[in-house]
Amino acid sequence: MRRFTAMALSAVLLTSAASLTACGQEAPTRSASGFPSTGRLQIIAPAAPGGGWDGTARALQKAVDDSDLVRNTQVINVEGAGGTIGLARFVADDDPKQLLVMGAVMIGAIEVNQSQITIADAVPVARLTGENEVLVVPRDSEFTTLDEFTDAFTKDPGGHPIAGGSAGGTDQVTAGLYAEAVGADPRKVNYIPYSGGGEALAAILGGQVAAGISGVREWSGQIESGDLRVLAVSSGERIGSVDAPTFTEQGVDVEVTNWRGILAPPGTTPEEAADIQQFLTEVHDSPQWKEALETNDWDDEFLVGDEVQPFFDAQVTEFAGTLKKIGLVG
Repeated sequence: MRRFTAMALSAVLLTSAASLTACGQEAPTRSASGFPSTGRLQIIAPAAPGGGWDGTARALQKAVDDSDLVRNTQVINVEGAGGTIGLARFVADDDPKQLLVMGAVMIGAIEVNQSQITIADAVPVARLTGENEVLVVPRDSEFTTLDEFTDAFTKDPGGHPIAGGSAGGTDQVTAGLYAEAVGADPRKVNYIPYSGGGEALAAILGGQVAAGISGVREWSGQIESGDLRVLAVSSGERIGSVDAPTFTEQGVDVEVTNWRGILAPPGTTPEEAADIQQFLTEVHDSPQWKEALETNDWDDEFLVGDEVQPFFDAQVTEFAGTLKKIGLVG
């Protein structure tokens, strides 16, 4: 009789759960933080599929799903204008079940595009990762070292175009800082922005530009195959995934990290932000996220708590100053 009663109770519970789902009421989240309260999560990637923000969003989705923290996780791509179009939609939606992946590139794009919607219109909750930049040339390039490229570049910056990502992003900032460090006028850099790493890669391999700048992961396959030659890495010290010297060890004072973080919707309260940060901490501590860091060669720069807002504020100020210095904004 007890066995029959237990089976009957299980059937009732399953039927009730199915009824709730059918009525549009999601089963609750499994996260200890209680976020998201609906048991559904949308991660907005403000870029086309295949890029760094999309890769971060999908790595988050996989870690959340594999950790069984949320029952229904979805990545939504909203591309355009260095992420500012996705940011504007995210702010307008003000949806408590959404989080936005963003980073240093978006801060630069806001300045360059003079976007009316800024980081201040949302709620910064975390910094996730950091990724180093690389200066590359195609396999058949005449330049085999950074010194050779620098010698030609300083004589004619405009005659040696550099491909990279969105205008005002870390790729262009790296190009401008490189020019300044080697004594060239940053305003004369012939930087050609592309909407994605694939388009920039095609331009490099097709000989349309002299060089390219992007995150290490973006072109890792072509670097490993030898189709691209790395002249310098923007890290402070050499990294294990790329057999190439840094800018600094070659006498060029350039250190740049392309960090990525998370924004919560504008209506998020301090208490809700704390719940989101606890949720992201659970994701960060999972084996699945640690695997993603290793697979993608991302630096673990996880930051939550009271230091997040000051970090974002400092980045906005720093980027504005750098972009003015290299002539991208007035």
